[in-house]
Amino acid sequence: MSRRIVLALSGASGAPYAIRALQLLRELGLETHLIVSPAARRTIPQETDLSVEQVLALADVHYDFGAIGAPVASGSFKTDGMLVVPCSIKTLSAIANSYADNLTARAADVTLKEGRPLLLAVRETPLHQGHLELMARCARMGAIIFPPLPSFYGKPRSVDELVTITVGRMLLRLGIDNPAYKPWEGLNGSAA
Repeated sequence: MSRRIVLALSGASGAPYAIRALQLLRELGLETHLIVSPAARRTIPQETDLSVEQVLALADVHYDFGAIGAPVASGSFKTDGMLVVPCSIKTLSAIANSYADNLTARAADVTLKEGRPLLLAVRETPLHQGHLELMARCARMGAIIFPPLPSFYGKPRSVDELVTITVGRMLLRLGIDNPAYKPWEGLNGSAA
């Protein structure tokens, strides 16, 4: 079986992260299964130069947001994990409360119940106590809470490079080695 990853886009700001993840996963030869929320369909053209159709074409398979009976809604459909990038607070809340009334929440619930990695790239700031409690609840259930915060030690020269580095870190956290991730090599002069 080829490696499979489910990727869901919510309507939170951060569509470029999901697009770059789809591109990197394709370059690495992983099979991608994409879910795009109605709000994400509005966000994609606001934040990128791509149409929704162009984003859908980056995936091997894409599903309707309301398709609760899709293969990714069942634990018998084996995957190597799931990314929710970006993850809105509404989506975080649905996952934290096992409120699986759409395919993203159902696929995330299945991912958790099957013990597979679920990475939530929560996109909100500042955070209030309710947001933090939802993240803590998801973490206790086994989710990886991964706000897409950039790192600067590699001296990125553009927003695109920041996005790529951050997505590389996300994929590595799911156990997917990739060339976008540049490991920390220590501060200059710190080697003995």
